[in-house]
Amino acid sequence: MGRLVVIEGLDGAGKRTLTDALTAALAEVGASVATLAFPRYGVSVHADLVREALHGAHGDLGDSVYGMGLLYALDRRGAADEIRALRAGHDVLLLDRYVASNAAYQAARLRQGADSEVVRWVRDLEIERFGLPVPDAHLLLRVAPEVAAARARGRAESDATRARDAFESDDGLQARCAAVYDELAAANWLSPWHVVDGADRVDAAALAADLLGTRLP
Repeated sequence: MGRLVVIEGLDGAGKRTLTDALTAALAEVGASVATLAFPRYGVSVHADLVREALHGAHGDLGDSVYGMGLLYALDRRGAADEIRALRAGHDVLLLDRYVASNAAYQAARLRQGADSEVVRWVRDLEIERFGLPVPDAHLLLRVAPEVAAARARGRAESDATRARDAFESDDGLQARCAAVYDELAAANWLSPWHVVDGADRVDAAALAADLLGTRLP
């Protein structure tokens, strides 16, 4: 069975870029790699409801922390069998966002930390009740919130299909989310966390070698 590795970080941190670089570096050394990104917009009805709510649809749904958290969780529950199959069939499965995203964003929305009730609720719901696979490792792509925000703005300006949603355009939320991510990483929440400096050029080859080892440093 392959390693399940989750890439986490703020909107605009560069998770997709890191996923692509790691995929290429792992393939270069002969490892088979699969990738999956959450939310699964255009694939999952729950993910599409999330996107619509974040752009003002469905009344006050977007204001509900637990309502939105449940939709994110249901999106992943719908992908559970696919995650297991991809993990079984490849050396590494890279996930762009996973359960920790739900924990970090919902805690930040409530202005709470990693030890809060909503974080425990996310874990109980997604891992215990829904039975989602536990990651082998997390990579936190850490960038300053203002840098991530600038990247997200630039992405939206250059690509009309990637307009910023309510979460992405809330600078205060992004800053609080960054703090929760740091707390989750410090606590090695669910599995070991490795912090990657997103402000510098990431050595994808070295990181790929770490991922193929028994554990991350």
